[in-house]
Amino acid sequence: MTRPVIGITSSMDASDGQISRQVLGHAYVAAVEQAGGSPVILPMVADRSSLAPVLQFLDGLLITGGPGITDRMVGDLPEDLPPVAPERAQADLWAYEGARERDLPVLGICYGMQFVNARFGGSIYADVQAQMHVEAHSPKRNKGAEVRHGVVIKEGTWLEKLVGAGEQEVNSSHVQAIAESGVGLRVSAVSADGLIEGIESEDGRILGVQFHPERLTGTVWARVFEHLVAEARK
Repeated sequence: MTRPVIGITSSMDASDGQISRQVLGHAYVAAVEQAGGSPVILPMVADRSSLAPVLQFLDGLLITGGPGITDRMVGDLPEDLPPVAPERAQADLWAYEGARERDLPVLGICYGMQFVNARFGGSIYADVQAQMHVEAHSPKRNKGAEVRHGVVIKEGTWLEKLVGAGEQEVNSSHVQAIAESGVGLRVSAVSADGLIEGIESEDGRILGVQFHPERLTGTVWARVFEHLVAEARK
């Protein structure tokens, strides 16, 4: 069976004081490949016309994790979360719009979920720990230790069809979180402290999760990538 082509966004690395490298964790590529897709890392370009021919080859889109999203943000970004680079924000928007114009399936992870939510008019907390008075959801605010917790899957959702009902364990690596879901999106999962951990469109062509399923290998969360690839085949 032909592998559908899944475009994967990436981030800009400014660790040397200037934006010099386009970077992507390999786990995203591996997750798409293992789910039966053919992963393609999308370039960040200065001109939309340079990206358009690349987007025409895609069958689906994965928007990955990243730094602080400022679209539809409630409050101000904290000092420990830099804003997304303009180059990435623009490239993500072009990729997303190109995918939606062709009704391609989209999976948003962490920053990617928040990005999708903003496109539907939803809002995002700048610092959910401070604004909702919850425990740390990021290792950098947990003395470097991994954060794991359960999420409750909402009944009747696409996510329930994929991973089952009840509670499932996830990892956590975010400072921001969805404040209000966008119009046309429904909440598919929540954490015990009330954070929105999953969103989806009614037809299941758009899924978003707040955690990082690409790092949860060997678990039910591989199914979100399998769902993306299955939808891309249609």
